[in-house]
Amino acid sequence: MSHVPHELVEEFPGKADAIHALKGSSPHFARLVDEYHQINRAIHRAETNVEPTEELNEQEMRKQRLALKDEIAEILSAAGAA
Repeated sequence: MSHVPHELVEEFPGKADAIHALKGSSPHFARLVDEYHQINRAIHRAETNVEPTEELNEQEMRKQRLALKDEIAEILSAAGAA
């Protein structure tokens, strides 16, 4: 278990400019990024026992974060190919 936040700029090295540009041009992408940050912060708080939660809930949050990350990756990949 890692206690290091999984920030998008760390998850997608070299894509900070693309993330920023897509957030400004795509409301859907901006919503995904916001949701990712919210769930990521909740997971970090759970992992560090700032806001303890049941293990099953923490696993579900991780699955949700992964699904968001996958969708964000698909959009970034499509934008890079354009």
